Amino acid sequence: MSDLSPRRPAGRDVLLVDLDGTLVDSAPDLARALNALLVEQAVEPLPLPTVKSMVGEGARKLVERAAAARGLTASLDALVERFLALYAETLTVETLPFPGAVETLQGLKAEGWRLALCTNKPIGFSRTILEALDLGRLFEAAAGGDSFPMRKPDPRHLALTLEPLGLGLERAVMLGDGPSDLEAAAAAGIPSVWCRFGYGGARAAGLPRTAEIGGFGELPGVLSRL
Repeated sequence: MSDLSPRRPAGRDVLLVDLDGTLVDSAPDLARALNALLVEQAVEPLPLPTVKSMVGEGARKLVERAAAARGLTASLDALVERFLALYAETLTVETLPFPGAVETLQGLKAEGWRLALCTNKPIGFSRTILEALDLGRLFEAAAGGDSFPMRKPDPRHLALTLEPLGLGLERAVMLGDGPSDLEAAAAAGIPSVWCRFGYGGARAAGLPRTAEIGGFGELPGVLSRL
């Protein structure tokens, strides 16, 4: 049963939330655009589980991994530009919040938690998804992979996301599914909660984290025990 009455850990009342593979299941739309790109390059598309395993460090890394998997030799810059154009047309065809995400985050806000989105996805795409799914109202701040000169796993991405709110990392917890989330939290010296249900899989499974969840219903209880 879900625990919807979390106690805030001492001194912690800010939750930094990743987007792809954490808040939303965006892999089907990412795969659609990525495979359209691969077909244009006259190579076989990739299965959805393979695409999921490639997500998490921004569009460029996703395209780079796909190109390597299919032996493409075209300019990576050109491939990324084309992928972004294709993806812009399919951002929210199948993308949805993970089960329980909205209700759980609403409950945390009601208990006094402050929420900020911190993703390696371009901020324009991120805001489009948030607004299309009526998720923007949950967050007081949002920063993407192109918001600053650095991105996760650089801990400065986390700090700069909170800067407009006048908040410091000493009050924060990182919620994410990928290696960049866990590594950024570790470098920042803040607790991390790993989403096992996301796309990080084997790449993230062996990395240090403070806690983990198999679904959003577990999050309030986990936060109360940090």
